[in-house]
Amino acid sequence: MRGQRGAALAELAIVMPLVLLLLLGMLDFGKMFRDWIEETQLASEGARLAAVNYCPDPSLGDCGWSTLTPPCPVSGPQCLAWYVANKAGTSELRPPGRAASSTAPAQNAAQACITFPNGTATKVGDPVEVTVKVVYHWLNYITSQAGFASTPLSGKATMRLESKPASTATVCWPTTGGAGT
Repeated sequence: MRGQRGAALAELAIVMPLVLLLLLGMLDFGKMFRDWIEETQLASEGARLAAVNYCPDPSLGDCGWSTLTPPCPVSGPQCLAWYVANKAGTSELRPPGRAASSTAPAQNAAQACITFPNGTATKVGDPVEVTVKVVYHWLNYITSQAGFASTPLSGKATMRLESKPASTATVCWPTTGGAGT
């Protein structure tokens, strides 16, 4: 009887780490899937705002970007990319991202980019594309020391312009981030 209890404990010691890794992996996959859905939603919302040439307050010279809380730290068309990036629902995806800790690596904020696939001579009806991207770190509480197991995630949406944009330059916010670490 005593030898059987010892064998059961040895079997548990072998199987338990695998079961925990499987359970944590399923939870992490759910978190990654939620981040991907949120990026896709942000891209769709950003494409809609870019398609209508969104301006919070047209009566102001800077289109009202400085009146938002917090105010847009940049000027011009980059403010729409900033606005989209700051609409993320989780603090990990909103700028400035998550700082590194003893249990997890730093997480860059999602990067929102607005592009015009047809180039600079855009007109009403031409496409505007918004991409929101970030690098997701798998099981970051386990792999933080190894520095591997990361996957780039991106959400993308394209809509037709309903009004001519103020600028057709490709803009991103943050200017570095989403595709990095």
